[in-house]
Amino acid sequence: MAHESKPSSDSGRYAARGVSASKSEVHAAVDRLDRGLYPSAFCKIVADQLTGNPEQCVVTHSDGSGTKALLAYLWWKETGDASVFRGIAQDSIVMNIDDLLCVGVTKGVILSSTINRNAKAIPGAILAELIEGTEEVLAMLRAQGFGITSGGGETADVGDLTPTLTVDSTATAILARKDVVDAARVGPGLAIVGIASGGRCHYEKGENSGIGSNGLTSARHELLSKYYAEKYPETYDKATPADLAYCGPHKMNDPLPGSSLTVGQALLSPTRTYAPYALRLLQALGNQRVKGIVHCSGGGQTKCRRFGTRVHFIKDSLFPTPPIFAEIARVSGTDAKEMHQVYNMGHRLEIFLEPDDVAVALKLADELGLAAKVIGRTEASTRPDGANHVTVIKDGQVLTYA
Repeated sequence: MAHESKPSSDSGRYAARGVSASKSEVHAAVDRLDRGLYPSAFCKIVADQLTGNPEQCVVTHSDGSGTKALLAYLWWKETGDASVFRGIAQDSIVMNIDDLLCVGVTKGVILSSTINRNAKAIPGAILAELIEGTEEVLAMLRAQGFGITSGGGETADVGDLTPTLTVDSTATAILARKDVVDAARVGPGLAIVGIASGGRCHYEKGENSGIGSNGLTSARHELLSKYYAEKYPETYDKATPADLAYCGPHKMNDPLPGSSLTVGQALLSPTRTYAPYALRLLQALGNQRVKGIVHCSGGGQTKCRRFGTRVHFIKDSLFPTPPIFAEIARVSGTDAKEMHQVYNMGHRLEIFLEPDDVAVALKLADELGLAAKVIGRTEASTRPDGANHVTVIKDGQVLTYA
C-alpha cells in the first residue's frame, strides 16, 4: 500500500530517516568558512602549497558509497556473493572524481580509500573484493584517458562505531589555474545539457538503473520489505519510525517493474562515472568555454541552485523517469517535488554551455553511448532579491525550489 505523501522539503520522508536532501545545516556552517580561490566553484580549490607554484592550485574531495554498502551487505548475506562489493568500491571512487570533473580535473588524481568495518560481521573476503574492485575501476579510468592512481588507504576495525562497514575515499589533484571550470560563469542565456544516469554506455559492463549513490537510505527502505528489518536488524537505525523502516513490498530478487533488472540489481547498480565524457568535452571545447558542470548528487535536480549568480534554472525537458525512481514514488507515495530534490531522476551530470556549443556536447555523448539532451535553460532570476531558483516542469506539474 502506498504511504501518504509528506511535505517535499527536509520535513518529508527523507528527513524522517535522519538524512537531509538540502544539507542546509551543513551549508550554513561551511558557508561561513574560507571558500578558497574560486568561491563559486563546484569544489573548494586552494593555493598549491605542495609545490608552491602560483600558476597551479590543489583540489581535494572526500565522499563515499554511503548506505549503499548496506545493500551489498544484504546481497552478500542472502547469496554469499562477495563480488558485489566491487560495485561499492566504484561508488566511493566515482562520488569523488565526478565532483572533481566539475572544476576541470581530468588527470593527476591520487586516490586514498578508507574502510571502517566491524570485523565480526565483515570478513577478509569482502575487504579483498573492495581492494581489488578499487584497482579494477582505476584501471578502467586510466584506459579511458583519465589520469588517476592509488595512494593507498586505511582499513579500521571499529566495531563500536559501525555494525557493518563504511567505504569512503579522498581524491586529490593539482590543477593549472587557467584550466579551472569556475561555476561563477553560470548565468542567464545558457543551455543545460543533461547526461543520462541510466541505460548502458560503451564503458559499462551492464545496464545501469541510474540510482547512483544518493538517496539510498530512503530508496532501500521504500522498496525493500520488513523481511530485511527482521533478519538483518544491524542494517538500520532503530530510532527510525517503524512505519519508515523497510516498509516496501519487495525482496531484492523481485523483478523491477518496467526494467530488465531485479530490484536488488537496480539498487546496487554501480554509480556511473562521467569521466570519459567530461575529459573529451573539455578537450574539445576547452575549459573556459564550458561555463559550468554540475554533478547532480546531493540535492538532485536542485543541486544547480548553489552555482552562478541571479539565475533562474528552468528544466522543462527532463528525461523520462527511470523505472527505479518511478517504483520508489509508486510504493512510497512520495510526491514529485521531494523525488526531484532527493534523486537525480534520470540525469546525474549537467553541462552549462552557450547554445552554439550544444551540438559538440551531444555528439561526444553519443560516441560513448551516453544518452544526452538539452533538458533546460538559464534565465535571469525573477526573485525580488535576485537569488537563484529552480523550476522543474514535468508530466504536467510545475515544481519550484527557491
